Amino acid sequence: MKNLFVPAFAVLFSVAIAVIAMDRMGVPNVPSVHTCTGECYEAYVAANGNILAQQIAAAEAAASASPAELGRTAYVGCTACHGAAGQGGIGPQLAGRDKDFVVTALTAYKNREARGPQSAVMYPSAAALSAADIENIAAFVESL
Repeated sequence: MKNLFVPAFAVLFSVAIAVIAMDRMGVPNVPSVHTCTGECYEAYVAANGNILAQQIAAAEAAASASPAELGRTAYVGCTACHGAAGQGGIGPQLAGRDKDFVVTALTAYKNREARGPQSAVMYPSAAALSAADIENIAAFVESL
């Protein structure tokens, strides 16, 4: 029985720390809906709309966005290797490339075709892209 005391105490202590940490992990300047009830929640809905209104607004914004604007959002995953402005880094420079080059390259990577010695690095990233994502990223890259 004594052998279980220390592990049980360690588990309880860890759970207590996790609960306290989770309670304090709020994002600054963003109200937490989970702790907001009554008048607080009504004020939040009045200012931001309910979840359905927020989703409709997001869909309308996406529908009215240009391919380059949509591509900017999808390009976020590319910045670690290709740079925020397409200047290159681990991956090659994309700034200055035309839309057709990017579409051809991403489509080839999506199909697991080799385009150079580091092609395999791009396979997982390209596999997650839809045809629309590829077109939008290409439009954004062309705008750099």
